[in-house]
Amino acid sequence: MVWAKRKGAERMIFHETKLAGAFIVELDRRIDERGFFARSFCAEEFRQHGIQFQPAQANISHSNRKGTLRGMHYQGPPVSETKFIRCIRGAVWDVIIDMRPDSPTYLQHIGVELSADNGLAIFVPDLFAHGNQALTDDAELLYLVGGPYTPGFERGVRYDEPLVQIEWPLPVTVIDQKDRAWPPISPTSPPI
Repeated sequence: MVWAKRKGAERMIFHETKLAGAFIVELDRRIDERGFFARSFCAEEFRQHGIQFQPAQANISHSNRKGTLRGMHYQGPPVSETKFIRCIRGAVWDVIIDMRPDSPTYLQHIGVELSADNGLAIFVPDLFAHGNQALTDDAELLYLVGGPYTPGFERGVRYDEPLVQIEWPLPVTVIDQKDRAWPPISPTSPPI
């Protein structure tokens, strides 16, 4: 994947993706003999990059076994579910899909390895499906979420949806039955 780096003197390094509004965010580590220090979130730096994101809650996701797949989840209108996700233990392959029917990148996706070692995070805009596959045992993610989960507005895309064609790096070893059961996407009737 190629990212275009935005210029500026940020303490977090924002990389635009091919999906408008989605960013990979890199730590700017200050390293010394003790280890490192880095800013992992700053609302003002998000605003400077045109991102209006105010976290309403924080969640942790832990996957016990390598190959575990979670997703692809999002919420439908009028509920918003923007996310900022960082891997804090192990590693995952993180994927987002643009589910905005009027977007020029509708049903396109990107994937990125998030790990405790590389320090990358991903900003997931509203109406993007999100999921991940654990690349290590005991993989853990920290989610900052822009709105609460709202029952009745949950939506999903099958991890093996033919119209999206995500290439997962590992065989799927564990997946929730609900994630296996999302209906196929109809090419003539976009889901919201």
